[in-house]
Amino acid sequence: MKELSRDDLDDIHKFAVQLGKYAGQMLMQAARLRTGDTAAPQQQQQEHVQKANAVDLVTETDENIEAYIKSQITSKYPAHNFVGEESYSKGSSREYLIDDAPTWCIDPLDGTVNYIHLFPMYCVSIAFIYKSKPVVGVINAPFLNQFFSSCAGRGAFLNETQPLPLIRNPVPPMPAKAPSGCVFSCEWGKDRKDIPDGNLHRKVESFVNMAAEIGGRDGKGGMVHGVRSLGSATLDLAYVAMGSFDIWWEAGCWEWDVAAGIAILQEAGGLVTTANPPENIETSPIDEVRLGSRLYLAIRPAGESKDETGRQGQERTVREVWKRVRRLDYSRPGA
Repeated sequence: MKELSRDDLDDIHKFAVQLGKYAGQMLMQAARLRTGDTAAPQQQQQEHVQKANAVDLVTETDENIEAYIKSQITSKYPAHNFVGEESYSKGSSREYLIDDAPTWCIDPLDGTVNYIHLFPMYCVSIAFIYKSKPVVGVINAPFLNQFFSSCAGRGAFLNETQPLPLIRNPVPPMPAKAPSGCVFSCEWGKDRKDIPDGNLHRKVESFVNMAAEIGGRDGKGGMVHGVRSLGSATLDLAYVAMGSFDIWWEAGCWEWDVAAGIAILQEAGGLVTTANPPENIETSPIDEVRLGSRLYLAIRPAGESKDETGRQGQERTVREVWKRVRRLDYSRPGA
């Protein structure tokens, strides 16, 4: 496998940015159809709305955008691998398909339910992965006019000019009593089985632990400053990179849900590790998350305080979150 040079990576980043811009335009045009834009033929509007309201929520928009992105990548980088949500979901295998080979990982429409309801938290997500690590990330949320991008060694940006995190002079340290004082982001996920001690019940218990008053819940009360749920894992990670969210805890996501967000967050200085607490919370190493693990805990970029470095503050926060959350079971189907 040919090693990628700095120039190669910069070219890939530039290409991904252009892909993200055009794909965002496609997504915005499709959204206008759903609002009854009079510039579109009535028949086209009707067909689009009918497909967008299909029971499985897989829309014509997803397929068209992914097909466009894949065709552009295949034309410019025929030797690169491609993993997309739509193409993966139609396959029979649920194996992890990303290895050390150069790979594009795409979600043409992250936040599909939001899109169906015209809640603006939806986006196109494009990641380039090299040696199993996301090194280029592009997230375009066109309805919000927010365009996130990053390239390893080049920084992470909002709308191509604003460095991330947004507060940089200086970057604030993690709160001394984190998770107290933090904004905690989480998602309900798709596993809604009402099984005692199942994933849904464990998540709810974890959410309440994080939100409850200090000293409550048998000492597990985290008294977070606020709880947020965007309905888009990719945007959750982008908002952690901005510093708008302090903590994101989630499981069940696929690699295309998180790859671009992880690339952007890590380049901004954030930390991403596993959602599941280890057996020894106080001493277990805090390793970088495995992309295909489906278990994610993200901490925003953090500056130093008089008592600790930014990384020490992030790791302290990770351990405090682990003390308050339950282990979740999101193994890959068929694994």
